[in-house]
Amino acid sequence: MADIPLYTPDSLAQAMEVAIETAQHIHPLTPSITNSVTVDFVANAQLAAGGSAAMIYLADEACGLAELGASFYVNLGTLLPVHKESIPAVAACCNASATPWVLDPVGIGLGEVREVILAALRHTPPSIVRGNASEIRALAETWDLWHPTGDATVVHGVDATDEVESAEEAAVALARFTGGAVAVSGAQDLITDGAQIVRLRGGSPLMERITGFGCSLGGVMAVYAATATPLVAACAGSALYNIAANEALKISQGPASFKVAFLDQVANLGPRTIASCPFTITPVR
Repeated sequence: MADIPLYTPDSLAQAMEVAIETAQHIHPLTPSITNSVTVDFVANAQLAAGGSAAMIYLADEACGLAELGASFYVNLGTLLPVHKESIPAVAACCNASATPWVLDPVGIGLGEVREVILAALRHTPPSIVRGNASEIRALAETWDLWHPTGDATVVHGVDATDEVESAEEAAVALARFTGGAVAVSGAQDLITDGAQIVRLRGGSPLMERITGFGCSLGGVMAVYAATATPLVAACAGSALYNIAANEALKISQGPASFKVAFLDQVANLGPRTIASCPFTITPVR
């Protein structure tokens, strides 16, 4: 773990601010293979955060854009048979070209297509894994990196059945295996690079009433992965979503107006404001 930079609260906030400001300035191309249910939200969130979005699913397009893009986002939410070829191919292309990429293992444990894809991705791991606690635990088990002391993790659809803190050991094991960062989303987000754990506070309960917040967060983390290390990129994405949700809640009347106000906040918030999101850093025990 000696090669992993260790942050203080001030240095991490400064690194997040630089990553966000750079993304807003250079508009990094961040292609995605993402959930068809939330593709619009993912693309618009990436654009609002300063990225340049491109939504694809074919293997030849994916590899070409992986080489052209500054980063890449893969979401397993709604899969087609073609994804058994395209997703492992783009992961291999990203790793070969040193392009950072983000994996959201939505629906892990459901179906043969996901099983095949995730088995292949173990050999070309992502820079950032983002998911809820149940997904992170299940991925660490699937890749034989961590096992619970009790019963195996059960994932019901896309919803978490475990608390964020229950995924800490699994997240650390995943981060040490990938050499990147793992982000566990929840009421208090937990993000680790295997050496340190960052916990960020904020957000709104309305985020759970609108489909796509987790998916789009992964897409925004991919935007920032083009301008920062995996830990900083994941923290910047989490901070942006927490602050934007807090502000959107003040002027919204329900889920629909909240989503609109949230995207406006993502587009309008400044780097320093985003980096002011409350967080703590602790070393891994």
